[in-house]
Amino acid sequence: MARSAKGGTAARVAIAGLAILVAALVFSWAYATFRPAGDSRPDLTTAGTPERRVVRVQVLNGSGEGGIGSRVASFLRQGGFHVVEVRNADRSDYHATLVVARRADPVSARAVARYLGGPPVIKQAWDSDVADVTVVLGSDRSRLHLDD
Repeated sequence: MARSAKGGTAARVAIAGLAILVAALVFSWAYATFRPAGDSRPDLTTAGTPERRVVRVQVLNGSGEGGIGSRVASFLRQGGFHVVEVRNADRSDYHATLVVARRADPVSARAVARYLGGPPVIKQAWDSDVADVTVVLGSDRSRLHLDD
């Protein structure tokens, strides 16, 4: 009789554990399905921008390697960024890749930098309608996270 009492207790504990697991899964599904609309996560291209607009990006190849500017531009487009220009930089001996914030608020530049894997962001605001952000590719471009 002692054996069946232990077996019954173990079965009850197992059933209680499974019930808790099922309840957690149901709660997770319900939260994901019915959460408030204001709780949705913004994507990288519009995060923190005042009008939630697409970020315009200029890509300048300063690495000396042909074709890398087009490759980075393609990767940025896949991420939802609007690439407005791809060309060679004024020099081809940049050592480090940089992301330049062309607006007073660097939020857009930080989003681009985060998407590329974290190159440094510098602030150089200008009054132009060309781009919000400029990416200058340097010889360290292999450190970028271009998952294509």
